[in-house]
Amino acid sequence: MACLNPTQLQKFQQDGFLVLEGFLSADECVAMQQRIGDIVAQMDVPLHCRTEFSTQGEEQLRAQGSTDYFLSSGDKIRFFFEKGVFDKKGNFLVPPEKSINKIGHALHAHDPVFKCVTHSPKMQALARSLDLQMPVVVQSMYIFKQPHLGGEVSPHQDASFLHTEPLGRVLGVWIALEDATVENSCLWFIPGSHTRGVSRRMVRAPAGSVPATSFLGSDPTWDNSLFVPTPVQQGGLVLIHGEVVHKSEQNLSGRSRQAYAFHLMEASGTVWSPENWLQPTAELPFPPLYT
Repeated sequence: MACLNPTQLQKFQQDGFLVLEGFLSADECVAMQQRIGDIVAQMDVPLHCRTEFSTQGEEQLRAQGSTDYFLSSGDKIRFFFEKGVFDKKGNFLVPPEKSINKIGHALHAHDPVFKCVTHSPKMQALARSLDLQMPVVVQSMYIFKQPHLGGEVSPHQDASFLHTEPLGRVLGVWIALEDATVENSCLWFIPGSHTRGVSRRMVRAPAGSVPATSFLGSDPTWDNSLFVPTPVQQGGLVLIHGEVVHKSEQNLSGRSRQAYAFHLMEASGTVWSPENWLQPTAELPFPPLYT
């Protein structure tokens, strides 16, 4: 099973992230890629919902598409696109399968392949070794990082978007379905930055407000020299503390860097902020990880 040993636990607590190579087999990775290929082949996104995705401050939701398409995606499987892939009428300028930034945010609930991976016995064992008592899955994403097109993800903390009281209850699980290298835009982290709190929060405005989201506070200017690259081979898993600062660069290489990621929250003794953009719904309450 995928239990962490004391050295790994200490490393995670010290750095705020941890790489576990070989968590999934090559066959498991290929099965997920094949399944997402089937989903993309059946993609049908209305013109007004063709939303370009960015993490750049207030541009989180771009005018190209409907903000509601994003804000109501927590219990659905929806498609978000790279910058510059549409003309002024919303038509694709590149092949649709090469235009996608990510698919989110409920693959873990609605697709059997991704549900199986998310709730696998080894994933549950990993969570238990982190002493998670009542972990729930709050969102999931398939990230494409397209060759030559895959956009930069600016330095951020996941807890800025997934806020809890108290802090420290959100955990990211990021699985490389292809080799993630410096050349094709692996993750970069500032080790130890998870101990400094969160300086910025994205909050959801009341229904009908414009803009639909806003930010409270602002991020400091992160010292670029503090970031360390974190290459991961296919099948490797990266644990990401909710407050650790991380980023990825634009993918200028000719190789994609596909990954499956989801976030857990320790539900025991935790309040999920009602101001978060993502909210559980009657149709999909946050499902428990343990089955």
